[in-house]
Amino acid sequence: MQVTTEDGGRLNAFAKEPRMEVMDAETSRQRGQSSLLMMVGGAVLVMALVGVSVAIS
Repeated sequence: MQVTTEDGGRLNAFAKEPRMEVMDAETSRQRGQSSLLMMVGGAVLVMALVGVSVAIS
């Protein structure tokens, strides 16, 4: 952690930021497909939960 001293002798700590990662087009496309799959799966799950709650009530 990087620590600096402010006015009045107070210490201020800054977290170390992660390194930036440069993605090429292929990596970006793969991550896009997986996030789309995750959104579709989430939508199906929500619809199933709504269907179950309607069936119960």
